[in-house]
Parts: sequence; C-alpha cells; structure tokens
Amino acid sequence: MGAFFLLRLNDHIQYLNRIKATLNGTGDFRGGSHHDCKLGKWMDGAGPAEAAEAGPAAKAVFDSLAEPHQQFHEASAKALELSLAGQASEAEAEMTAMHTLSGVLVDRLLELDRLSGAAK
Repeated sequence: MGAFFLLRLNDHIQYLNRIKATLNGTGDFRGGSHHDCKLGKWMDGAGPAEAAEAGPAAKAVFDSLAEPHQQFHEASAKALELSLAGQASEAEAEMTAMHTLSGVLVDRLLELDRLSGAAK
C-alpha cells in the first residue's frame, strides 16, 4: 500500500525539480494546474480509496493535501510568471512559498506512507 504514497511523493519532487530548472534557466517547463500533474490526477482518482484503505487517520491526512497542493501550484505558476517578467525579488518570494508548501506536501505524503504501514 505505501508504495502508492511514495510514488506520489516522487511525482511531486519531479514536478518541483522541473519548475526549479526552469526558474534557474536550465529548463522550459511551464507547469500546470493542480489537477493536471501526476499527484493531482491521483488525488482526483485513486487517491481517496487508497487513503481510506489505510484507515481514518490516513484519510484525514489525504484530505488535508488539497489546499496546500493547490497553493503550491499557484505559487509555482506565479514564480514562473514573475521570473519571466524579470521581477527577480518577487519571483524569489513566490519560490520561498513554493518550497514551504512543497515541504508540507512531502511531510503529509510521508505521513500517509507511515500510516499505511501501520495499517498492515
């Protein structure tokens, strides 16, 4: 079961790395909505059932992913927009928010993995 949550963690980290590469001038990834990334597709698809299988605590953690996930995408899109507009200090502020929200997502996905292991 936990492999599902670790795969989603990996999906998020890969998305973050692609955004960072673009912000650093070594990529051309423009991101997408919180429904279009792999994590979002999982959250909109099989995620609720997989979290529920791990128990009520895991379902509660899963439910708490939606808001920071959407905010992460909004911050990353804004960082890209500001960076492309040459507004470096403003882009930096959005990058800080993006990294903070990424940390929240990582922590919650790791908690889902932990809870799924405890449910076995």
